[in-house]
Amino acid sequence: MMKHSFALYQHGATLMVGLVMLVVITLLVISSFTLSVGNLTSVGNMQHRNEAIAAANFAIEQTININFSTIDVADYPSILNVDIDQDNVNDYAVSINVPTCIKSAPASVNVNALSGVNSNVTNSSDFITLWEISVTAQNLATGASVIAKQGINKRLTQVEYLLSTC
Repeated sequence: MMKHSFALYQHGATLMVGLVMLVVITLLVISSFTLSVGNLTSVGNMQHRNEAIAAANFAIEQTININFSTIDVADYPSILNVDIDQDNVNDYAVSINVPTCIKSAPASVNVNALSGVNSNVTNSSDFITLWEISVTAQNLATGASVIAKQGINKRLTQVEYLLSTC
């Protein structure tokens, strides 16, 4: 009879242990799902940041390839739309600020390096200038933005130098 009364007390224990295990497993699944969503968001943000940097670098390269030193200041800031994933939809709007001349100096040309003749002739009509190009790339979908700056040395003739803002 002792066995029989002990079995009566054990009747719902399996159900309770099963329910507790189900709750623990559910909490583990929910926490792993939350963690993976957080990681996915982080990776997505890094991808948007890298795309914005690529769009900003593209705009800087476009600015370097033109003769920016003689362009009228009224033409800046210029907006360049960039389709980073090439789906014919603009993804980023890149604002190109006026390139800033940091410093300039007359250029010294060592004719020895050019002609092989030992002479130190300087061409003082040219100038070596240091410029800073600053752009802001903004994602059109999310509004996230990145500011990129690039320094560049540019050799200007005397006429270009006089027309420049340097």
